[in-house]
Amino acid sequence: MFTSPVPPKRPHVVSLHGDTLIDNYFWMRERDNPEVIAHLEAENRYTEAMMAHTAALRDRLYNEMRNRVKEDDESVPARFGAFVYYTRTQTGRQYPMVYRRVAGTDGEELLLDINALAEGRTFTRIGVFLPTYDGRLLAYSVDVDGSETYTLYLKDLTTGVFLDQPITNTYYGAAWSSDGHCLFYTTLDDARRPHRVYRHTIGSDPADDVLVYEEADPLFHLSLSLTRSRTYVLITSHSNTTSEVRAIPADAPADAPRILLPRRHGVEYTAHHRGDHFYMLTNDHALNFRVVRAPVDDVRAERLEEVIPHRADVMIDAIDLFAEHLVAYERSNAQERVEIVDLRTEQTHVLAFPTPVYTLQSWDRDALWEPNLEFDTAVLRLHYTSLTQPRIIYDYEMSSHTLTLLKRDDVPDYDPLRYRSERLWATASDGARVPISIVYRADVTRPAPLLLYGYGSYGATADPRFSIERISLLDRGVIFAIAHVRGGGELGRAWYEAGKMMRKRNTFTDFIACAEYLIAEGYTSPERLAIMGRSAGGLLVGAVVTMRPDLMRCAVAEVPFVDVVNTMLDSSIPLTAIEFEEWGNPTIAGQYAYMKSYSPYDNTTPQAYPAILATAGLHDPRVQYWEPAKWVAKLRDVKTNDAPVLLKTDLTAGHAGPSGRYDRLRETAFEYAFLLDHLGMVSESPS
Repeated sequence: MFTSPVPPKRPHVVSLHGDTLIDNYFWMRERDNPEVIAHLEAENRYTEAMMAHTAALRDRLYNEMRNRVKEDDESVPARFGAFVYYTRTQTGRQYPMVYRRVAGTDGEELLLDINALAEGRTFTRIGVFLPTYDGRLLAYSVDVDGSETYTLYLKDLTTGVFLDQPITNTYYGAAWSSDGHCLFYTTLDDARRPHRVYRHTIGSDPADDVLVYEEADPLFHLSLSLTRSRTYVLITSHSNTTSEVRAIPADAPADAPRILLPRRHGVEYTAHHRGDHFYMLTNDHALNFRVVRAPVDDVRAERLEEVIPHRADVMIDAIDLFAEHLVAYERSNAQERVEIVDLRTEQTHVLAFPTPVYTLQSWDRDALWEPNLEFDTAVLRLHYTSLTQPRIIYDYEMSSHTLTLLKRDDVPDYDPLRYRSERLWATASDGARVPISIVYRADVTRPAPLLLYGYGSYGATADPRFSIERISLLDRGVIFAIAHVRGGGELGRAWYEAGKMMRKRNTFTDFIACAEYLIAEGYTSPERLAIMGRSAGGLLVGAVVTMRPDLMRCAVAEVPFVDVVNTMLDSSIPLTAIEFEEWGNPTIAGQYAYMKSYSPYDNTTPQAYPAILATAGLHDPRVQYWEPAKWVAKLRDVKTNDAPVLLKTDLTAGHAGPSGRYDRLRETAFEYAFLLDHLGMVSESPS
């Protein structure tokens, strides 16, 4: 039997609100301490030793997944100005290459080979990829360790020459002025909060860049964009509950930014531009948001005109604005749809699909740019996918209501007719109905092994998407389900509000109710149930295994936010202050007591736990590596059974894990092997 690492206990004591917190593993925060790195390396060796018997299974899983990848592939081109931009992947290469060509021609130009950027590195990710509309210049940024701190590069695409010095410490988001002579970008403070916007003039030293705006409130961070009309640069200050937008004319980049609507606590809005009006998606007097507009030269609450009203049963997630159409991405009864307003006639129609479980969006999570770049067009690019259907890319002609298929992702040896997906509803302890999306092989025998996934924070949705990796589970007879718990946005803003702050425990009890429902309905049993979640979903996993360790056989907590109280007490940790409006502020006695009541690290007590695999990224700015490391150490110290608790830390990456597409498959194969092992399915082959 392998011996797990036993880190020393060095009590760190905090007294607050008459309560005492003792953290024996607080010292693991010392990132530059060789003892900490040695401990993480020892944990990795232990995990590998404990998983050694699954090596053949991992290789089989990896090869199955890779064989489903269309390695030589090309994205659907996106029009921007006179050019179309697209990416291409090649067999054996981890990263895409970015090309463009003049629209309507065949000759192409290689703009960026990310494989070349990645040579000699274990991690490479692109943040900004932003050409000027005329195609002369390109701004792109690179993160080389997963810290989400980017270096920004400027290139003259007509000569191939890099311009000026690279700009360091930048974040997501950038915007060109109309003439391409100036670039706006954001930088990070010591807590990795994007807090400043600078203006760089091409041909100048970045040391001389002009500070355009600084956000002083630590609860707010900045994002930066150019309106699709290319008329205004927008600087958005936003917390988890409040936002404020400033606008700069793109043809007058030296102008001072102008506030559109001043911030009011609890009021959120995003701004878009068309002609003489700014259009805004806002929750002002609208829990599920509404769309309003105001004259460009007189943006006041008194001048707001309603375009799409608030509806109690429809949540508006986002909008896109074009020359003649407004597009609203909506959710009704946990299903997505697109509402389109013809701004010439004010006529409205809705695009939806008849299947019960699907995802319909305008963007691709892995794309370097969003696809609807052009303003003066009636064509909307949409991505459709479901738990059984690989991605389909459509162009939707908004005037004629015509849907044109552009590309269907090709998955070798996959037949969607072999699988079934359903929408189920569990009932929570307080009577709330919780949706569950589920997929399985049509010939599966129930009760079966089942993997239940959850997230449930920030109003984000765990959308039912296709996964080539997941087929390896389904073909081994594993059912996959998503619990759309409160704290997410699947059923509107009220669903989110019911799972945050002082109602956060609803997220965890909803998940437990979903697991109990699936067991009661004969889909699975406790000894055949596995659970999984990532980041805030890792908190969900940690809370559930603490509250109901008897309910499942094993759990995977990816980069889990499990040390809630200690993290929220330290505003020097990246992004902590911003999170006060999501989780609470522990300096307030009632909020401290509530978050301590569910924080997994603080509630890890002597009891029998399921087998647990926790993952971490050394450079993760969102969930620090020490949270899962401390949690694993405490679990091992107090658990009363012999189920393994493992920690796997990527010492070269951050929150999102490996950056290369093959490396990501290896990571997934490892986690699936852990699950299959503890579900007693190591020797199972796909049918």
